[in-house]
Amino acid sequence: MRVVLGITGGIAAYKATSIIRLLIEAGHEVKVVPTQNALRFIGATTLEALSHNSVDPDLYTDVESVKHVELGQSADLIIVAPATASFLARYAAGIADDLLGNVLLTSRAPVLVAPAMHTEMWTNAATVANVETLRSRGINVLNPDSGRLTGKDSGAGRLPEPEAIVEAALALTSVRDLSGKRILVTAGGTREAIDPVRFIGNHSSGKQGVAIAREAVSRGARVTVLAANIEGLQISGATVIATDTAIEMERQVNHLLQGTDVFISAAAVSDFRVAEVSATKLKRSQLGDQINLRLIANPDILAGVVSRVREEGLDVRTVGFAAETAGTQWALAELAKAKLGSKGCDVIVANDVSGSAVFGSEHNDALIITKDGEQKRIAGTKTAVASVVLDILAEL
Repeated sequence: MRVVLGITGGIAAYKATSIIRLLIEAGHEVKVVPTQNALRFIGATTLEALSHNSVDPDLYTDVESVKHVELGQSADLIIVAPATASFLARYAAGIADDLLGNVLLTSRAPVLVAPAMHTEMWTNAATVANVETLRSRGINVLNPDSGRLTGKDSGAGRLPEPEAIVEAALALTSVRDLSGKRILVTAGGTREAIDPVRFIGNHSSGKQGVAIAREAVSRGARVTVLAANIEGLQISGATVIATDTAIEMERQVNHLLQGTDVFISAAAVSDFRVAEVSATKLKRSQLGDQINLRLIANPDILAGVVSRVREEGLDVRTVGFAAETAGTQWALAELAKAKLGSKGCDVIVANDVSGSAVFGSEHNDALIITKDGEQKRIAGTKTAVASVVLDILAEL
């Protein structure tokens, strides 16, 4: 699960280190978003070392990636701890003039806020009203503990212990409807060598398959990912196996299928490979203006899995993906139905890639059709699409 941890400028900011550690140990990916004032209490170097992610609270860096939107939309859970009185007021008012405020407003993930401040600030009418406003909007605000505060003071306003914060936060995402299920996901795009330098490939980034794998882990599944040419991929709680060609991926699928409950074929597998791969680089100076490559068909991995499931009586649900240049939703639906029938899988997820849409994007617009004729269209982040696909699988 992808967790954003917001830290605001209070003395209790040092406890955020324990929150990060607990989340990492539980197998979650943590992205820390401190405010500028938070960095007065705890250094970015410490936060980076613990979270294994870079820390940059500046809203105006890396603007080409629109990072506040990416962080907000990709988050599965947001925790703000500690949350100061100032932060509560700004959040309740919808003020977003820093990175954390923008991330919160762009996200639809569950949010847990853990306040920490002096008793007088916690009981002030303005703070009470701000907390009520946030709770009325569905924001989960913990009551602070009572105990020793800064200086000689004691009373309500102490930050809850990190264990209590993490437990309360994870309870917000406690859907475990795939607990114990073994899911095999292919992701990325295969490459077929022409020579030691060149290859036949495709535009798949693997982001949809990765999103499905991460969502499946968060829902309790035991996940293995066959990652085709996705450099440096790591998914907390999942086993990632690097693959390259269609033949190599098929070999891994056949090896892992026994004992699998769900096979999700999200990778873009090359339909053809070069019949004779050159052992040395093909030089243009020697080839002239033309080159003829003889291509032969690669195995249809999904069809092969479906066939094996039927022949061996395996209890495996199968999901296929179809990237089509349909042009219209009606045409996409017809193509998806045809592929569902030809492949024989339980579910097909189709999208229209006309004009290079979808590939490399954080968003998807997918049509999902089951073998029973149920249709569902979902447009949103690839995480949102992954969630719907897994909802359908959970029902199956």
